[in-house]
Amino acid sequence: MTNSSTRYSDLRDILVERRQALQDEVRDRIRDGRTGRVAVAGDDIEQSDADVQGDIELALLQMRAETLTRIDEALRRHDAGQYGSCFECAYEISDRRLRALPFAVRCQACEERREHDQRLRQAAQQRGGLSLFANTVGS
Repeated sequence: MTNSSTRYSDLRDILVERRQALQDEVRDRIRDGRTGRVAVAGDDIEQSDADVQGDIELALLQMRAETLTRIDEALRRHDAGQYGSCFECAYEISDRRLRALPFAVRCQACEERREHDQRLRQAAQQRGGLSLFANTVGS
């Protein structure tokens, strides 16, 4: 087995392990959520706290489900022989990055560039939104 084959085999094992751990965690949280919801009579503050906690749990569950989707996509890329290459520049994604984030689709440089561009777009949208708001208020 070549060094590259070993590398991708090891990374596939990491993906499979993370996938299983996330699936177990999601299944447990869903089960706990179903059994943990007991009608409790309480004041409005207690109910509000329970609602906020429920919203947080739902958001965490959604994040885990999104991570599972990314892992499944990475496994499909792996099986198709397309795993480990950057979507942007087509260069190999570093082993260090893939071990930290095994479902990464961009190398670190391309991801940093994408995030920087995204921040610039968000800042431009905020400036545009603020200037439009300022113009309507001043009229």
